[in-house]
Amino acid sequence: MRALNRLSIKWIESGKREPGLYADGGGLWLRVTASKTRSWIFRYARIGKTHDIGLGAYLNVSLELARKKAAEMRATLGRGDDPKTLRIAARLEAAARLTFRQCAEQYIQANRAGWKNPKHGDQWASTLETYAYPVIGDLDVARVETGHILKILEPIWESKNETASRVRGRVERVLAWATTRKQRTGDNPAKWTHHLDTILPAPSKVKKASHHAALPYQEAAAFLKTMRGEPGVAPRALEFTVLTVARTNEVIGATWTEIDLERSVWTIPAERMKAGKEHRIPLSGRALEILEEMKGLREGDFVFPGWKAETGLSNMAMLSLLKRTGHGGLTVHGFRSTFRDWAGETTAHPREVIEHAMAHQLKDKAEAAYARGTLFEKRSALMGDWEAFLRG
Repeated sequence: MRALNRLSIKWIESGKREPGLYADGGGLWLRVTASKTRSWIFRYARIGKTHDIGLGAYLNVSLELARKKAAEMRATLGRGDDPKTLRIAARLEAAARLTFRQCAEQYIQANRAGWKNPKHGDQWASTLETYAYPVIGDLDVARVETGHILKILEPIWESKNETASRVRGRVERVLAWATTRKQRTGDNPAKWTHHLDTILPAPSKVKKASHHAALPYQEAAAFLKTMRGEPGVAPRALEFTVLTVARTNEVIGATWTEIDLERSVWTIPAERMKAGKEHRIPLSGRALEILEEMKGLREGDFVFPGWKAETGLSNMAMLSLLKRTGHGGLTVHGFRSTFRDWAGETTAHPREVIEHAMAHQLKDKAEAAYARGTLFEKRSALMGDWEAFLRG
């Protein structure tokens, strides 16, 4: 074999080079073109045939690095392998690799059917698009490390801890999916226990205790009287939400197939309930009036349609209504607290009836066993009293 390391940086960078090939030794050559551009090639012979493998332009690959690459090629030949064949295989493997974004999209698609709320997948995509993708979206999922996770979380860990915690959990699940799919190996850099919990403060330490802003029940009747004067679908949906003590997603996802006007019952299927259990809500007189009004405007399946008949009202519509009417300090969910305060402080309705009306799961096992039924008739009386109070 010819002597190694024939070339020098001084000579390579001098102006004495003519177009052609210059040997550094050991199969490494410097190629100089007519336009004076320089690049490296590794030349070797196998089964009587000469092969050239490009190692990169001199601008990007220094003399030292080119020699290291050539040494790796010679080691490959020494093992009886063909460097070009291995390079092609490596490129094919790289082409089959998935980025974090691709893994996340496949995870969301695979799990969408199992999520109770159809909008859950959209929420996943939105949070990852906002916080994770700018950092690791286009990165090979196998290369995601703890440093990347911290770059995502640290800017929002204290200011938006609830969101940050959701992002961390979603990234962790995507990476776990990628590991199962053989797209990465090793520990999950987004896991919390015995990993990120040693770096970031616990959510309980940084998350300020906050409750959904609620309207004092003494002001509820006057508030709804104002809402009745507002035009559009959102005010009707908001009043219906208050009357039924339902959650936002339950109301905006309500379809006419769930409504029994004759029996004055709204039956929400289990897959749309937070607790995964069917919930029957007795409808008061005013709630029925709202439904009759919406029925006259019916264009599709949704009781409270959005801009298009085939879609339900946006989950921000009622919140935007509150802000527009000068009640920006309130939340839609807070009206459940308004109801709870009113029922607990001003009525004699049993606690288990009130909890059932809010579709809460009773924590006390003995109490839950006692209230095995849905207490529908008692809840009907409770909702009637609630309506009477709200009518003032």
